[in-house]
Amino acid sequence: MNCEIQDRGHAAVVTLSGDVDLESSPKVRSALLDCVSVKSAVVVDMAGVSYIDSSGVASLVEAFQAARKTDTSFVLARVSEAAMRVLELARLDRVFQIVTEVSDGLGHGD
Repeated sequence: MNCEIQDRGHAAVVTLSGDVDLESSPKVRSALLDCVSVKSAVVVDMAGVSYIDSSGVASLVEAFQAARKTDTSFVLARVSEAAMRVLELARLDRVFQIVTEVSDGLGHGD
């Protein structure tokens, strides 16, 4: 699993790739919570996510909840087919704001 963070001024783009599972989810959780604490917008680019398990989903949910408490925009972008299936099964596709391009999520923090 790879987790890269790009600073876009008011926003952070967190690009995830590979498997987001029990082994890697603590790193994802930490990165997302750090970004939520200092930015007005967080966009999670999930195009490269080949697999996500319940611990990975829990990391996303925890960061989303933290973002709501601080009025921080939290958007999932370019969600891979594999990740979208998991989000749909958990009905989280109705909870998260999901956009097709990273640029679509960046405008929500203005």
